[in-house]
Amino acid sequence: MLKLTPLLLLLVWMAVMWFFSAWRLKQDLREKSTPLNHPRLTPVLKRLGEAMDLPPIRAHIYEVEPINGLAAPDGRIFLTRGFIRKLDACEVTPEELASVIAHELGHVSHGHARRRMIDFAGQNAIRLALTGVLGRFLPGIGAWIANLVASAVAARLSRQDEFEADRFASALMIRAGLGTGPQKSLFRKLDSLAGGRVAAGAPAWLLSHPPTAQRIAAIEAQEARWSQG
Repeated sequence: MLKLTPLLLLLVWMAVMWFFSAWRLKQDLREKSTPLNHPRLTPVLKRLGEAMDLPPIRAHIYEVEPINGLAAPDGRIFLTRGFIRKLDACEVTPEELASVIAHELGHVSHGHARRRMIDFAGQNAIRLALTGVLGRFLPGIGAWIANLVASAVAARLSRQDEFEADRFASALMIRAGLGTGPQKSLFRKLDSLAGGRVAAGAPAWLLSHPPTAQRIAAIEAQEARWSQG
């Protein structure tokens, strides 16, 4: 039992840090967000809500410039100010931003924020265990290999979440009468909208989001299965 104490203490510390990070994010969102009341988005938010037998979907603007959507741990949905600027510049359409909101609703529906808390602790347990084992046989590079493996596990789990949220978004967009066209067209735009920072030269198995081509292919494969059902 004594040998396990450092591991248990580390896991407790990691859980505390995760909760602190979630609390800090909540505070930041509270200070830097405003309700989303954009006249070009109001109709599509109404259609998404109707497709779920709900009132119009409520969302918020996170007042930061990077292009992104966000599902907060408390279930609120955010689009960044940078995304809204792209809408006002007619670089993206209301339907494309509706697909972003539908995707974030998928994260909320599947409980990804809560699941990532568990995954976070598990990944760090893997990192700790591998560092201890590999450090004995590969001094100097054992910790580096352990970090690489843990990062690859984290990226794989994150990609799974993204595919799940994509499937949810596709189903919701179709039910709302918007189709998957906006979802796929936005994926094709994302690299240029983000200034080419999406890939950043990282290998696909370390990317937290699947490559664009894989996401579009998965949506089209799902559509084909639905049409046959």
